[in-house]
Amino acid sequence: MKQTITRNFLLIVLALAVVFAFAMKATIFQQPPTQKPTTTATSADFSGYWFGGKAELNSYTLEQAQYGALHPGEAVMIFVTEDFRTDKQVKAETPESRDKAVPVLKTNISKKFVTGIYDYSLFTSIFTPINSGIDNPALFPNTLKVSTSGQEWCGHSYLQLNYQNNGYRITGRSYFEKEVDEDYTVGKAMLEDELWNRIRLNPEKLPTGEIQLIPGTMAARLRHKKLDPLPAKLKIDNYEGVLYPGKFLKSYVIEYPTDDRTLTIIFESQFPHKIVGWEEIYKSKDNLLTSRAVLKKTILTDYWNHNAPADSTLRKTLLSNR
Repeated sequence: MKQTITRNFLLIVLALAVVFAFAMKATIFQQPPTQKPTTTATSADFSGYWFGGKAELNSYTLEQAQYGALHPGEAVMIFVTEDFRTDKQVKAETPESRDKAVPVLKTNISKKFVTGIYDYSLFTSIFTPINSGIDNPALFPNTLKVSTSGQEWCGHSYLQLNYQNNGYRITGRSYFEKEVDEDYTVGKAMLEDELWNRIRLNPEKLPTGEIQLIPGTMAARLRHKKLDPLPAKLKIDNYEGVLYPGKFLKSYVIEYPTDDRTLTIIFESQFPHKIVGWEEIYKSKDNLLTSRAVLKKTILTDYWNHNAPADSTLRKTLLSNR
């Protein structure tokens, strides 16, 4: 008996370990459970990040569809809070105007790329009241203003949306004949452009399902489309790919069935919900192409105080691939 136990000692130990593991509702083959990420920020976290006197700067490698081909370039997204006048819909810059202002999250989106011999430059600014995205009552639930400008060697254009009278007034000027002098209104609807801000404010409140959505202003200018609300399908999924950096990533898909266009925004589910890239699919000269941006670098800085030649080192840091 003693010899039998000695010869089978290791097998006996292993059997006892397995029995014990099952008794503890686990096995030696299980991986430790992954803790779910915290998605909701506390008020202190939110205030510390967004009201700490700095902006979040993000640089991206860019492939942009235009003229039936993909063109390499770069994109930058700047997120910063500021006081915004609700009457004139401009930044409050004097003590007298502070009582007419609300805090907004402003997103600046810059895209630069080259088509053949000449340059393209696009720039969008989006102003969303912060109380529209967090838990306190929404005094100003709608994004107040969006403006987009475009410059290329044929000419330049400008497009602006202002929230007025329970809808949006859209004004535009352009080198192109069909867009030379625009001034019209559309009924109140969610803006595609404001979804970037709403991801950052509280992704748990992002709209999903089928809604009316006013398409993005950059895409409208590149495709020479009028900004009418369109039916859209929106959904949020876990991102399962490997192209974008970060952990616990989500994909927010915005599909326009009547316009053959889909935008997918990839972001981190954990606060501060950094946007790590996006994909945009539509036809360009009958070619179905995917524009794509992938995050390279993020820095927090008060960039408005860094405009001397010596501060160019910060720019190199932001735009570098390391």
